[in-house]
Amino acid sequence: MIRIIALTPAGKKLGERLVMSWPNASLDYKPKPFAVLVQRAFQQGDWLVFICATGIVIRTLAPVIQDKFQDPPVLVLDEEGKFVIPLLSGHEGGANEWGAQVANQLGAQLVMTTAKPYLNPIYTLGMGCERNCPLEFLESLMWEALKQKGLTPSDIHSLNSIDIKADETNLIALAQKYHWDFNTYSAQELAPMESLLSTKSDYVFKTVGVYGVAESAALLAAQNETGSEPELTLNKIKNAKATIAIARGFSS
Repeated sequence: MIRIIALTPAGKKLGERLVMSWPNASLDYKPKPFAVLVQRAFQQGDWLVFICATGIVIRTLAPVIQDKFQDPPVLVLDEEGKFVIPLLSGHEGGANEWGAQVANQLGAQLVMTTAKPYLNPIYTLGMGCERNCPLEFLESLMWEALKQKGLTPSDIHSLNSIDIKADETNLIALAQKYHWDFNTYSAQELAPMESLLSTKSDYVFKTVGVYGVAESAALLAAQNETGSEPELTLNKIKNAKATIAIARGFSS
């Protein structure tokens, strides 16, 4: 769940703008008791947007912060909506990419304080599936993946797989439905992505010649599109008939 917390009338108006774009978001205006409610939301894993001074957020969350692998993403905005600061869980928690989306939505400046300036992320999907996989299995899995990372189909640049899936009817149909390029790559082309995979399947390697189709294809496509070192945004997830992963690269 996304919680937007505003402390001034101007901040409330900005929060109302954001809520219109996020159906699963709630706006809390001057919540009381402030520290208790905010800390509880943070501990239960809610994604938090504060429209207030950064110092207030730091002092309030300090007692419950654990580490970048467990804490939910936290953004801080000024009440005029001119600046967006990913404050916590920038890389691992997704606050950097989320902050970039919010900044783009508001026409605001993204204020990055982490090592990489993630200003222009290019997202790519990689998918593997059983032969003649029904479209509903592919599409439902795609939506689950996007939901997990707060992305929409318009954020995705391309759909990618291994070359033996070049004629997979419903992978092609999925790409056409959402106006994505559909690319396939040989096992030899995908092999250099091996070191970046989250897991390696010996079964998949014996079957198609790479240790993971979805992750490898997404990573290679992100690298090809941006010329930068790609990274996994979402490690592969699966349903009964398909797997999917999301990768990204960064263009200047």
